[in-house]
Amino acid sequence: MLVALLMRKHLMTQTTEKSSTHACTCNPYEPKLAVIEKIIEESWDTKTFRAVFQDETLLDSFTYEPGQFQEVSVFGVGESTFCLTSSPTRKGYIEFSVKRFGSVTSALHELSEGDIVGIRAPLGNWFPYTEWKGKNLVFIGGGIGMAPMRALLNFCLDNRADYADIMTLYGARTPGDLCFTYEFEEWRTKGKLYLTVDQGDDTWTDHVGHVPGYLKELAPNPENTIAITCGPPIMIKFALVELANLGFTNEQIYTTLEMKMKCGIGKCGRCNIGSKFVCLDGPVFSYAEIKELPPEF
Repeated sequence: MLVALLMRKHLMTQTTEKSSTHACTCNPYEPKLAVIEKIIEESWDTKTFRAVFQDETLLDSFTYEPGQFQEVSVFGVGESTFCLTSSPTRKGYIEFSVKRFGSVTSALHELSEGDIVGIRAPLGNWFPYTEWKGKNLVFIGGGIGMAPMRALLNFCLDNRADYADIMTLYGARTPGDLCFTYEFEEWRTKGKLYLTVDQGDDTWTDHVGHVPGYLKELAPNPENTIAITCGPPIMIKFALVELANLGFTNEQIYTTLEMKMKCGIGKCGRCNIGSKFVCLDGPVFSYAEIKELPPEF
C-alpha cells in the first residue's frame, strides 16, 4: 500500500512539474479540439496530418519542444500516441505522421481535411538541444522513424548558426517508403543528406543497402558529435553497434521510445520499465540511460 501511494505521489509530482513548463496547464485528460487543415500522402501506408487548434487562445499560446509527443483522439474510435513531427519554430500548427497499423491509425487515414480530432499535448521530455550547441549532429533514421527526428532536425536547421555540421542518413525498404521527400532539398542544402534503400527501382540513383552498413561506410567522426537515431528496432540495434565501432560513447547517442506509451501521463503503467515511465521520463533517452534499464527493455 505504501509503495503504491509513493508511486502515485511520484507520478503526480512529475506530471505537475512537466505541465508547469508548458503553455497549456489544463486537465491532462481533456483533449482539445483541432481541425485537420492539411493531409500529406507520405507513402502508400503513411500520412502526415497538419492540425490547427479551434481555440484561438490556445493556438496563440501553445508551445512545445522537439521530441515531445501528443495523444490524438478519433472520436468514437479511440486514442493513440504520436510524436510531434513539426518543429516548434514553424508556428500556427502542429503535425503528426501516422503509419496505418491498427484501428485508430486506420480511422485517421479515413479522415479528410476539415475533420475534427482531439489532441492532448505537449507531453514527455525532449531532446537536450541547448546542450548540443556548437556540436556536430548526426541523424540516423529509418522509415517512419524519421518522424520524431524531423522535429529536431528542422528545429536545428531553423537555428542553423547554433550548430556545427548537420548530417542526415535516412533509409527505407524502397524509394516509395521514404517520407518527407519534399524537405530533402532543404536538408541537403542546409546540411548533408545521405539516402539509402534496401531495394531500388529504375529511377533510384542514391545508395542501395541497409542503414547501418551505409553508416559504417560514411564513418562520421565522433569528436564533438551527437548521434540521434530512430527507426525499426533491428536498424537501431545494428546502428548502435556501428556507432560504438566508430568511437561514439553511450552518452553521445540519443533515441526516442514512442511505441511504448499509451495514456501519456504515467497512469496506465504500459510504458513502465523498472523505475522509469517512458511517458514521464522519456520518450527521449540517451543510450547511457537505456543501458541502465532492466532487461525487459
